[in-house]
Amino acid sequence: MKNKLAVIDTILSGVKLIESNSIADNRGSFSRWFCLSELQEIIAGQEIRQINHSVNLSVGTVRGMHYRLTTAGQQSGEYKLVRCIRGRVHDVILDLRAGSATFGESFAVELSEDNQTMLLIPPGCAHGFQVLADNSQLLYLHTQDYEPELDAGVSVEDPQFAIQWPLPIINLSARDQSFPLYSVSAYEANL
Repeated sequence: MKNKLAVIDTILSGVKLIESNSIADNRGSFSRWFCLSELQEIIAGQEIRQINHSVNLSVGTVRGMHYRLTTAGQQSGEYKLVRCIRGRVHDVILDLRAGSATFGESFAVELSEDNQTMLLIPPGCAHGFQVLADNSQLLYLHTQDYEPELDAGVSVEDPQFAIQWPLPIINLSARDQSFPLYSVSAYEANL
């Protein structure tokens, strides 16, 4: 039974697409969504610490651009694995890693329940998405415990990054609306 995960590089170093191979027969189908032994190297030996589920009711809804600050004593930051388990979303990763050759660039991909694709988001990258089908749902796997004081974000409409959203933005939360335009000094002060 061939059911290995396919790991595909993207234009942003460390950001990976992970495709599952679905095996189908008259009963339905089976696919592997996660395998620590196959993915351990690309998540720097970390293990999954929490799994979250996001339900998004309306087309056009945007959540983002979220990232996690690191603390001085922390060995490595958080990796996230994101998969759309119902509906469709336009998923965006923004590289905010100091010294990265692709700093300030973004990568977008459609994740859907049909395409069997998961996205690996490395530390230092911001993440957001726009809902393309009503009642879209995402599953998140995180390598760090949730710590609200480490939550941060940048405006989804920051002109410095010019992220292209396919639809007009709706239902942006008050928290996401409060995210500032990106500032190197503010970002570095939080590292």
